[in-house]
Amino acid sequence: MKISSQSEGDAMVLRIDEARVDASVAIQFKGAVMEATKQAGSRVILDMSKVQFLDSSGLGAVVAIMKLLAPATQLELAGLTPIVAKVFRLTRMDQVFAIHASAEDGLAA
Repeated sequence: MKISSQSEGDAMVLRIDEARVDASVAIQFKGAVMEATKQAGSRVILDMSKVQFLDSSGLGAVVAIMKLLAPATQLELAGLTPIVAKVFRLTRMDQVFAIHASAEDGLAA
């Protein structure tokens, strides 16, 4: 699982460098994100601009990460591709997460 991180102020941006977050990588994805966020501040922005496909297992991993980080750290999403954004919209998870057009927009918010 390829994830890179960048900290800026109280926010940490995690860039997911994978085309798919599905059942075959969901557990690795969750573990990698949790490992990367051990030193996170009050916000984690998950940049998913390279993720072209997200299934229910991937969505479940994102929700689990949010629950594990809360209440001290808020998980935000950025750069959702149209297919991934549709998954969040259809499941109404777009009402649960703060979603930004890009990681830079998330940092500016």
